Amino acid sequence: MKTIVFTGGGSAGHVTPNLALMARLQQLGWNIHYIGSATGIEKDIIQQERIPFHSISSGKLRRYFDLKNFKDPFKVLKGVYDSYQLLRSIKPAIVFSKGGFVSVPVVLSSRMRRIPSIIHESDITPGLANKLSIPFATKVCITFPETMPLIQGRKAVLTGVPIREKLKLGSRIKGLQSCGFHSEKSVIMVMGGSLGSQVINKAVRDSLQDLLSRYQIVHICGKGNVVGELLAAKGYKQFEYVSDELPDLIAMADIVVSRAGSTSIYEFLALGKPMLLIPLTKQASRGDQLLNAESFEKSGYAQVLFEEALTKDSLISNVDSLYDRRERYKAAMSAQNGNDAVEAIVQLIETYSLPS
Repeated sequence: MKTIVFTGGGSAGHVTPNLALMARLQQLGWNIHYIGSATGIEKDIIQQERIPFHSISSGKLRRYFDLKNFKDPFKVLKGVYDSYQLLRSIKPAIVFSKGGFVSVPVVLSSRMRRIPSIIHESDITPGLANKLSIPFATKVCITFPETMPLIQGRKAVLTGVPIREKLKLGSRIKGLQSCGFHSEKSVIMVMGGSLGSQVINKAVRDSLQDLLSRYQIVHICGKGNVVGELLAAKGYKQFEYVSDELPDLIAMADIVVSRAGSTSIYEFLALGKPMLLIPLTKQASRGDQLLNAESFEKSGYAQVLFEEALTKDSLISNVDSLYDRRERYKAAMSAQNGNDAVEAIVQLIETYSLPS
């Protein structure tokens, strides 16, 4: 039996694609371990899957001045030591990294121990953590064709994003029942990322009366962002965060309003859900969501509303426009060449892993 170590964390987008791969590798008889940070979202997610989880020291590498920049490099060095010792003990045949700063020490340590490693980059332009890791990796799985010229050394392989199989098994009827909705009015699903979005939350609630005249709304608003006064609003269901219910909620939705994180939008693409994307601004991010949204809009999968233009009226008009043209978006999505990212990446893992 071969062993693989997964790593990645900091956000749900750096963890959930790993779940799809782990499920398939378990079917093939692989032994799986996970290395992450003690306080990151990855720990809770992975422990729910009953996968052995190992914590390492982790520091953030910032592009801006912060006093923590003087302390965090020592945390990273400690993370390298922690990873090196763990890899020596676990003896994996390969390491798979989904990114995030916790993954950098693991990929570096795998190179030091001459263990092959594969990195997955979801966005068009690699994030800082992956940029640091790529020189030490064996292969780099990419999501967008536009990324290919940015990866040197012929390491890039276009695979797409691994989609969890359970997302494809959602029930519209169960989704409607869990929200107390009926089948006679269409449903919008609103997501602001794994932590929620105050900007999107406010725009939706400001527009609620108008939107509810035409739609039912399920709103995943982030931890601590449920509004008590709206709990009784007919046709409006709030969740802080969803896990087991997500496949049913997506199956129920006719259209989706979302940030433009690559993992989420590729899941919506795979499930044929027309999207209104509100990407993070350049001021709030490195601009990756803007590029993701631009690519999806160009391909005919999504409509884009920039946050700077987000108001009550612009949200309503864009939602109505997307809904009225939803069949056009569905046709474009169904025509795309749907690579099976899980099988493509599993094949790479089996090809480049050390022999038993």
